[in-house]
Amino acid sequence: MEKNLTDDLNMARETIDLKQIPILTLAYLGDAVYEIMVRSWILDGKTKPAQLHKKSASMVKAHAQAEAIKKIEDRLTEEEKTYVRRGRNAHPKTRAKNASMNDYRLATGFESLWGYLYLTGQRDRLRELFQRMWENES
Repeated sequence: MEKNLTDDLNMARETIDLKQIPILTLAYLGDAVYEIMVRSWILDGKTKPAQLHKKSASMVKAHAQAEAIKKIEDRLTEEEKTYVRRGRNAHPKTRAKNASMNDYRLATGFESLWGYLYLTGQRDRLRELFQRMWENES
């Protein structure tokens, strides 16, 4: 039987107890998941990498993530809201240079949600929320 990356991720997820993962660690993972989604979404086959980087950077910065969570907060389940709240209330040791503390905390909540959804295998939910956030953008 041939294994692939998805199998490896699924196996790793089975051994993870979300209650044992610090919320800032979920945010760390969620940041990476969101960045990959953004980069995949903006690909068009014509735009040069430098321009792609500029566009993706504007979408993943703390202020953009803070605005994004506002666009979807009314569609979140209570459990999802819990992860956002825990991330928002965490006390990170650092903060983004070009973001207000409020935006940074909202962005951390947003990233925590993305990490939670990814680790629980909710790929369809990630896509649904992502599309909701960016449905009027291009």
